[in-house]
Amino acid sequence: MTEQAKTKKKPTDVTVGRAKGRPMLSWVGKKPLGRVTAFPAQHVERFSAEDAAHPLPPSSADWSKWPKDLPQSGLLYHGDNKEVLAHLLANGFRGQVKLIYIDPPFDSGADYVRKVQLRGPKGTLKIDGEDYALGEQVQYTDIWSNDNYLQFMYERLLMLKELLTEHGTLWIHCDYHQSHHLRCLGEEVFGSGKLITEIIWKRASPRGNVSMGLSVATDSILVFSPSDEPEWHPPRLKYTDDYLARFTQADADGRRFTLDNMVNPNPNRPTLTYDWNGVNRVWRVRKERMQELHDAGRIQYTANGVARYKRYLDELEGQPLTTLWDDIFPINSQAEERADYPTQKPEKLIERMLEIATSPSDLVLDCFIGSGTTAAAAQKLGRRWIGCDINKGAIQTTAKRLQGVMREQAVVLSSASQGDLVARDDAPPVPCQLTFSTWRVNDYDLHIQHNEAVELACEHLGIMRTRTDPYFDGTRGKMLVKIIPLNHPLTPLDLEALRSELKNRPEEERDLLVVSLGQEHKAREWVEHYNHNRPINKIHLIELRTDRKAGGFIKHEPMSVQASVQREGDKLIVTIADVVSPSIIARLDLQEGIFRAQIPDWRAVVDCVLIDADHDGAVFNVTLADVPERKQDLVAGRYELAAPPVGSVVAVKVIDMLGEERIVSLTA
Repeated sequence: MTEQAKTKKKPTDVTVGRAKGRPMLSWVGKKPLGRVTAFPAQHVERFSAEDAAHPLPPSSADWSKWPKDLPQSGLLYHGDNKEVLAHLLANGFRGQVKLIYIDPPFDSGADYVRKVQLRGPKGTLKIDGEDYALGEQVQYTDIWSNDNYLQFMYERLLMLKELLTEHGTLWIHCDYHQSHHLRCLGEEVFGSGKLITEIIWKRASPRGNVSMGLSVATDSILVFSPSDEPEWHPPRLKYTDDYLARFTQADADGRRFTLDNMVNPNPNRPTLTYDWNGVNRVWRVRKERMQELHDAGRIQYTANGVARYKRYLDELEGQPLTTLWDDIFPINSQAEERADYPTQKPEKLIERMLEIATSPSDLVLDCFIGSGTTAAAAQKLGRRWIGCDINKGAIQTTAKRLQGVMREQAVVLSSASQGDLVARDDAPPVPCQLTFSTWRVNDYDLHIQHNEAVELACEHLGIMRTRTDPYFDGTRGKMLVKIIPLNHPLTPLDLEALRSELKNRPEEERDLLVVSLGQEHKAREWVEHYNHNRPINKIHLIELRTDRKAGGFIKHEPMSVQASVQREGDKLIVTIADVVSPSIIARLDLQEGIFRAQIPDWRAVVDCVLIDADHDGAVFNVTLADVPERKQDLVAGRYELAAPPVGSVVAVKVIDMLGEERIVSLTA
């Protein structure tokens, strides 16, 4: 048993403030969130791009309020964001976050399942990525009812408000499907008048069609704050070429200028009506100011004697930013930042938000991290960051992306002196950290491809899948079927949720079939007590691993990795000879039918390789990361590292293109 297991912390309860604002929405099943259970987090991985020869230059980051039990680095959490937010509240982050950006599901019927292409030349085989688990579907697909969506967002907004600093801001990315509801929820949680602004992001290309043949070309971004005076310093934009082309004249010293009208368009301004240079007009400035401009040489006169103002190009501060953002384009197929993630947003969009509402070293949070855009933007702009996601593929995608960003920053730091980085106007912001750690909350790790197990269960048990029911997964004969998320055994809490759902369906008289991977003893007792003298809605249980009649059929064949290690002087050579991913082979067989797909090179199925040269059995410290930049590139398969002490455990982590991981431990 590891030391970490011996000292495992128990869950704790944290309080969440009530919503006191107006207006207040009502929906079926609306519940306040007074208390929430905070589960401990398990540290699973650490990455560092720091170089001892070129230490990180000093930044303005104040780590004094940072929790002592956590490393002073970026934090990436894998788990349900409700549980992650509770964990953050219970561990010192209440009132510490300056900006929160969330891009939650829009409830728009979108398909968020990513497509996967095996590595290799263009035209390589493509497969569908892993469908979302039942718990993930609540966050990433639109099979729920509107009431469930509102409760889902209500709970998270209440918790996010608790994490914000007094002058912090919450940015909610949405579209026309739910923007009106989210605005009402935000005002209920933060208070009336706490909507700072609504930004309309105009994308370059429409996204699908709506009624009457009109295509959707915009998203909404709602900005809330607990304060009437949040941190707010919008940048100025560059002027258009058409505007700059107006500066066609120049003084003797070469200063370019254009002439602006000094006549006021409002005729009813007595204090501005006077005679100047023999011309009587309603002017834009008072006579005293006109004299000052004339004396300063800022007035030029037409042939008719009308005053014109000389506006110099070098005095322009930039075009004021408006609430219509039509100058930031979505991710295209050739973009370097593209991560093949369905809902990925451009970094420039997030960077603008950070520039408006944060300062260097401030803490930024995104609890729907997706492809990691918010964390990448924060890292590049010298902010601290926390990200989380319920989808393991999102965590892996974000981790790879952040490794690349930090490596690039480390290269810049090693090639320039600290003085240059501080003094240069065009120098990139000093990063607050060149390390990040990955954590798992409530042991939220699927040891089996979830969708594969659900499909097998439905086929084996004769369950008819139901895609339209917001809660139940299908039917079996005359019974309603509920499949418990496969990341945990059936618990009394799951059954209480089932009973609550039935209370909202008073006309439902069918019995219920509950399918799970494992059952707590108390859950069986709960069902026995519940079924006693009950004529309708009886609960029947199937445990997929052990049930004599219906269980025991799930067999997940893990990925196999053939790797070896040998010493050559002070170097350690790690070689991977072969990788076989049964999950990818099975997907290809399903798609290709009777024509079996061929994988000529084992490296085609490998997304990346990570090596911990001195693994302690608990936290995976990334000593070397082989993450090919392009889809057509392959991992190397042979790696040379500095040799660790004799007898050290060398851990090799291989992640396939579906996101399945396998760690092989070797003795150096």
